[in-house]
Amino acid sequence: QVQLVESGGGMVQPGGSLRLSCAASGIFFSSYAMGWYRQAPGKQRELVATISSGGRTNYADSVKGRFTISRDNAKNTVDLQMNSLKPEDTAVYYCNADYSGSSRNNYWGQGTQVTVSS
Repeated sequence: QVQLVESGGGMVQPGGSLRLSCAASGIFFSSYAMGWYRQAPGKQRELVATISSGGRTNYADSVKGRFTISRDNAKNTVDLQMNSLKPEDTAVYYCNADYSGSSRNNYWGQGTQVTVSS
């Protein structure tokens, strides 16, 4: 059974920092591209950052220079360090695992709320 379990969400003031973590089980983690997506109320889910199985990273323009995605294949975790948070970063953040090899497998976590407010 595949599980992606996010943690680390919460409420923070503008300019603050949070670190999200996603623990994966039931997949061959090192073969998967991992990503963080977010969905604000009334908006579509959008990409925040991804990291390939080889460690290549990709960021949405809105978070470049503020967020950093990293992975630990030994622990089967992917983290998102979020600095200089803005109110517009408020959303539910979702962890994603994607495999595009001989078959296509894609999994989502349950989400964790991030609220940036003074």
